[in-house]
Amino acid sequence: METMAKDTEVPLLTPIGNYNEDDHELHSPILKPSNWSFTHSSFKADEDDIQQIRGVKDLIREFSVESKKLWYLAAPAIFTSVCQYSIGAVTQVFAGHVGTIQLAAVSIENSVIAGFAFGVMLGMGSALETLCGQAFGAKQLEMLGTYMQRSWVILTTTALVLIFPYIFATPLLKFIGQTADISKWAGMFAVWMIPQLFAYALNFPIQKFLQAQSKIMVMAAIAAIGLIGHTLLSWLLMIKLGWGLVGGAVVLNGSWWFIVVAQLVYIFSGTCGQAWSGFSLKAFQNLWDFVKLSFASAVMLCLEMWYFMALILVAGYLKNAEVAVDAISICMNIEGWTFMVALGFNAAISVRVSNELGAGHPRTAKFSVIIASITSLLAGVFLSLVLLFSRSWYPPLFSNNEEVQQVVYELTPMLAVTIIVSSLQPTLSGVAIGAGWQAYVAYVNIACYYLFGIPIGLILGFLLDIGVKGIWYGMLAGMTLQTGVLIMMVLRTNWNKEASLARDRIKRWGGDSEAKENGENLVS
Repeated sequence: METMAKDTEVPLLTPIGNYNEDDHELHSPILKPSNWSFTHSSFKADEDDIQQIRGVKDLIREFSVESKKLWYLAAPAIFTSVCQYSIGAVTQVFAGHVGTIQLAAVSIENSVIAGFAFGVMLGMGSALETLCGQAFGAKQLEMLGTYMQRSWVILTTTALVLIFPYIFATPLLKFIGQTADISKWAGMFAVWMIPQLFAYALNFPIQKFLQAQSKIMVMAAIAAIGLIGHTLLSWLLMIKLGWGLVGGAVVLNGSWWFIVVAQLVYIFSGTCGQAWSGFSLKAFQNLWDFVKLSFASAVMLCLEMWYFMALILVAGYLKNAEVAVDAISICMNIEGWTFMVALGFNAAISVRVSNELGAGHPRTAKFSVIIASITSLLAGVFLSLVLLFSRSWYPPLFSNNEEVQQVVYELTPMLAVTIIVSSLQPTLSGVAIGAGWQAYVAYVNIACYYLFGIPIGLILGFLLDIGVKGIWYGMLAGMTLQTGVLIMMVLRTNWNKEASLARDRIKRWGGDSEAKENGENLVS
């Protein structure tokens, strides 16, 4: 794997020594004067890159500067993620008050059918985080709009294929072992949610386009308006007027399309400058290379999202399946909200890393990773403590069934540990996206999640008869292993080489003939 340097990069805070360019021995700091170069990549750092940190005072100063940049991106990104996730969660909450079977149906549709499509669309759209972020850092603004249009073409085509799981959701769910009643209700709800699928196809490229330019506040405002309207209309149609799942589907589709249209109005109004100059036929050029990077991004993120989907599916095979599915769905709902906080850091660090690598600032990119990792981990610890203190009163908010409430209460301590682990993992995944490591991380996810975590969960849950807790232990084991591997990847990364690769990637996508002849691998 080209992006993973076998040699160890110079420590960020090493104070003294001389650097040997040929053998990369650890003799000097990474934060040294800006005129150094590396013979293996012919890369020269930009003079605006962070300088050497010589003491505590310098560390505090740079920590403060980087934290401000991180939170400027992370805070509205977190808010946006929480609002958009809450749109589906609100529908699920109201479905729980309509009936147990309705809650199970919405949970299965959201987690399995829509979750499958969400993972594919978000993953393919995440290719723009690498390309748009690095192009923006290199001040190649005119490339951003073309990238977004190419992504629209690819994702809309993909949506046409993904219609079939929605249409045939009922037989598919029966085939994988769900009960007849849950499959029937979930399948009916899935067909009604097809318009949401095409909203995904437009929404995710738009978001990555705006994120790369740090235009996140407008996304947060639109998401907030959408959530408020969604909550009020869901209560009105699902509960007050008694429309049930029909009302939930109408409002859920409408809310997602409101977000898409509002963001498009913002972009088309001219607020993005050179980044959006109108529709272009260039969107249909180089589609195959774009598909390859999009596919690698989709595989990486889908393997993570489907891991959680598998947990709910496996729960459907346990005794008293409705209670098990409802309890795990509620826990996943809570974990999903906290995961949105981590996803905000994922977006922020992806933008920071891609922007800094594109601008030729490898040392700043590395320092950003350190600050983001520490901050997201502390946020996860805080959220897990809040959850533990509130474990007695939050289950009734999601279900009127006392048996479901008791299972959720018992799962809360494990849920708290999961939140801590999952607070760091998305940040590290964001680093991978910003640097363009999607294909490599996909292999890591297969090994950690599907060859390690799920088998352990099945053994504990079924063979040892631990039930829901056993399945969750397996999931947590896989997540922990994957996070550890990502940490090792980041520690071994040669950021100078990553900046060189970013430069070559920008040249190729910008039409540089020499780069095309050399055939750099964009998905390395």
